[in-house]
Amino acid sequence: MKETISTIPLTDAFSANDECPFCYLEREAEQHAISFILGSAYMEDDIREETDAVGFCRHHFKMMYDYGNRLGSALILSTHLKKINRELSEERERFTQEKAGIFRRKKRAGTAAGNARTPLGAWVRKKEQSCYVCDHFRRIYSLYLDTFFDLYRKSDEFRTIFENCKGFCLPHFGDLVETAAEKLNAAQKEAFYQNIFSLMQEHIDRVQKDVSWFVEKNDYRNKDKDWGNAADSIQRAMQKCAGGYPADAVFKANP
Repeated sequence: MKETISTIPLTDAFSANDECPFCYLEREAEQHAISFILGSAYMEDDIREETDAVGFCRHHFKMMYDYGNRLGSALILSTHLKKINRELSEERERFTQEKAGIFRRKKRAGTAAGNARTPLGAWVRKKEQSCYVCDHFRRIYSLYLDTFFDLYRKSDEFRTIFENCKGFCLPHFGDLVETAAEKLNAAQKEAFYQNIFSLMQEHIDRVQKDVSWFVEKNDYRNKDKDWGNAADSIQRAMQKCAGGYPADAVFKANP
């Protein structure tokens, strides 16, 4: 299999023996984006213009705080907050008392999860879903999916690597199943779906057994028995269910 700039990250991820190669790629991408934005990029006008407009989600604000460049974060926030304040003033003008009264009479229980009932609510929802780091990964994620299916169609070696991986987390598994419907022909889809469902069932079963043994190992009757692969089963099970790396150390700038 001839490797190129576009295929190397994907093949590296599949060679990492991870519970989900696409979680591996996502972690690499978000750490790169945090390092980039809090390196020297926050001083560049075009980057600051973008971060002012897009902002960051809760998760990536936390990553920025943990990363350690307080001055960089403060400079980014200073101009981002100015933009939010300007927009808030505009939204306030549009937010009439009549709309506010209707909004208050609605049940609050459905507000957080449901659709926005006011223009102000729609503005806030948009802010919640807007993030420079998330956008960075979304842009390259579609390219990773394209590359994955291109390799799957053309490379026997890559198909073998795929068939011997540990499967995927449920969110990325869903994306692969959905994308296959567009990228593969009927015969390819039949083979792919058979492979990926077998992979998922095999490895979810493996992780489930590890977690079950973790529980049993904490029974005093099993205290002298070997842990096997159960010691880190909790974080691996969480990753399989929802993606990500719950046991990762905080990502910080190099001292």
